[in-house]
Amino acid sequence: MEVETSRRKFLQGTITMSVVGATALSTNLLSSGDGQSAKPGAISFHNTKTGNGSSHEVATLCEMCVNKCAAMARVENGVVTKLNPNPMFPKSKNMLCARGNAGIQALYDPDRLKYPMIRIGEKGEGKFRRVTWDEAYNAILNGTDKFPGLKQILDEEEDNRSSMLFCAGEGMAEHTFKQFFEAFGSANWLNHSSICLQTVASGYGVTLGMYPQADLDNAEYIIIAGANRAEAIVTPDTMDAFKRTKGRGAKMICIDPRFTNTAAKSDKWLAIKPGTDLAFVLALTYVTLTEELHNKAYVEKYFNGFEEYKNSVISNNYTPEWAEPITGIKAKDIYTIAREFAAHAPKAVYYPGRRSTFAKNDFQLRRAMAIFQALHGAIDTKGGLIFGDKLDIKGHAGLAPLYERARARAIVKRTDQKGEPGYDDCAVVSGGGSWIGWRNRYLEDKMPYKVRGMFCYKHNPMMNMPNTAKTAQMLKKMELVVTIDTMPSDTVMFADVVLPECTYLERTDPVKTFGGIEPSIAVRNKVIEPMFESKPVMEILKGLTTKISKPLFEISKKYDEEVQDMIEDDGEEEVYAEFDLTLPFKHTQEELNHHAVEMYPGAAEKLHKYGVFYPNQDEYYKQLSVNEYQYYPENKKFYSVGGGKPKTPSGKIECNIESFADMGVDPMPVWRDEYNYSVPAGKFRLLSGRHAQFTQSGTVNNAMLLDLMPENFIWINKRIAQEKGIKFADMIEVSSSIGKVQLKAYPTEKIAPDQVFFIHGFGAESEELTWAYKNGGNDNTIIEDHIEPVYGAAAMHETNVEIRKV
Repeated sequence: MEVETSRRKFLQGTITMSVVGATALSTNLLSSGDGQSAKPGAISFHNTKTGNGSSHEVATLCEMCVNKCAAMARVENGVVTKLNPNPMFPKSKNMLCARGNAGIQALYDPDRLKYPMIRIGEKGEGKFRRVTWDEAYNAILNGTDKFPGLKQILDEEEDNRSSMLFCAGEGMAEHTFKQFFEAFGSANWLNHSSICLQTVASGYGVTLGMYPQADLDNAEYIIIAGANRAEAIVTPDTMDAFKRTKGRGAKMICIDPRFTNTAAKSDKWLAIKPGTDLAFVLALTYVTLTEELHNKAYVEKYFNGFEEYKNSVISNNYTPEWAEPITGIKAKDIYTIAREFAAHAPKAVYYPGRRSTFAKNDFQLRRAMAIFQALHGAIDTKGGLIFGDKLDIKGHAGLAPLYERARARAIVKRTDQKGEPGYDDCAVVSGGGSWIGWRNRYLEDKMPYKVRGMFCYKHNPMMNMPNTAKTAQMLKKMELVVTIDTMPSDTVMFADVVLPECTYLERTDPVKTFGGIEPSIAVRNKVIEPMFESKPVMEILKGLTTKISKPLFEISKKYDEEVQDMIEDDGEEEVYAEFDLTLPFKHTQEELNHHAVEMYPGAAEKLHKYGVFYPNQDEYYKQLSVNEYQYYPENKKFYSVGGGKPKTPSGKIECNIESFADMGVDPMPVWRDEYNYSVPAGKFRLLSGRHAQFTQSGTVNNAMLLDLMPENFIWINKRIAQEKGIKFADMIEVSSSIGKVQLKAYPTEKIAPDQVFFIHGFGAESEELTWAYKNGGNDNTIIEDHIEPVYGAAAMHETNVEIRKV
């Protein structure tokens, strides 16, 4: 995102941005239009069986997980009957996994949100009435007898736009929603990053300059630690990597507390104690440095702080023998892995991972991993970690007015140390914020001002944030909650106004550029028209801003002295044009997408027809065999874009970041005693994770996927289960200091005696989700809200629990 501003525009209080990117019904959310309760079957849905009649295909992008694979949707008489892989996209090749195929169920799910609704019951009850879109917008502006509207809140808060919180989940239209946030003028933004890749991206970012990709196709040696590619994200590079293990071209070492499917497909599995990966990496680094296995030329050219880091690792005596009792991994294995990694470098990868934060030391773990990788010169090179290239696309006009009365982000600074004090719950406040840190400050009344409402887009904090009970308290405390979603999630049950977004097959989303070895541009084209009264978020925000823009400007006129002066100088019409919330939504998404790629001749036409574009596509793209395609010739691929040079401002690998010390953060990765793994007698360390056919809570109600696994089970060590008289499928109560859940037992030797595990994304409490309601346990009901201290990410594997048979 670029911000372009002139002095006049800045002083006037507006910035132009370039952005890349009411009849009461039954209280059941699924009521049909005639007021009858709509249980499964009450809504008449089309038969989606593929027929032999006339049909056409539309190129689109999947939204069933973060990977955004390309698909071709088969449409017969206005009905999507089949989703096929689109072979033209370099990122997904010719693959569409089980989740991708099940996208059709997301479209035709009878439980989906169909109409705008307003709350008529108590928060959390899920009692709503169907209204028109205009009535919904009016309720957001003016409120009802149940809740205040924006006009009342902003008037009472004297135009402090930050009295509203905005939060969003991952998706291609997230930046569209963020345009609304920017125009509205709030400083309070939370997205999914602090429960996802925050420490990974930040750790690699400050060390290497960006979060890199792993060239698994060409790596000869792969350490995959704390990541479960075989189950978490089944993509072409996942499949291709496992085709090369077991003596077929690449050696894979899996480091994981559990014996996962990734472990089963690896050449070696080493069970590690949860939260001790940092000690393992420091020991690998010790061997590398003391045996001088590192790439001396690369280190001399591209490292800052090497000698300090070397002295720290060696003087702290981070030997494999030191690491063995901490990690549970034998010293001889650490020596072997360090030497083998160096022997295969630079075609060696310590896989960065695509996962949430597990332990409080996760940021320093990522720093240590990045430095270890770089010591071997395996950066920006074939077979190592790569930066790749990216195709530029144009932005479009947005809006970010400077409201004089808008307060800064609701954070609280520490005052208990010298120098820059940092913040009370984390040292650095990132763009995406710390979700649980923000929530806890709000509940503890530590905010510097009142935050009274929130807009929530494509986000389900009731199932995704640790300590569900606190999240429920937060949503109840919020005076105005507006949700934009496709499904009646647990979070939607706490909404005051519900705005139904159409599914990804019913809309065109912002065109997106995908960087990497084979960069390309891809687009999600609308396959069919939106069903019921649902709309794309672009149209939802266009209608909402049309309703609220002028009334909210009246409040700014009342309290904002800068606005008053501007009106006196320039007239109200000219000034209002610079605060007009509708500006970002003047054009259709199709028009914006066409503008974004207009510098590439023929790109818009190719994107409409094929869903994918990259330069020289007609020349490069070839089918090589039944299921193999060429996108770029080998000599045109972007394995290296800088000859190994890091992307940091200094152009160096940053080992020792001295400025961190002023914030109470270790400037170099070091081990501290509090990181040691410990579980009290009679308790178990709770681990959570992913399943290949499910995406967080986003697929929680997908009947096609639930047919594969209808509920989650809790893994318990078989010997412990025998001691407790627990057999397979016995009902188990799992409790922590904050809550309890019940789910069925899966005794197994694939987990240690002091640990338990179950998959995230099950156990919904919304009764409007027919297939998801109470189907197993929600891990966040019992995961305590431990906060990683640097960026405020949720530390998911720091909770100890008790179990009992019920």
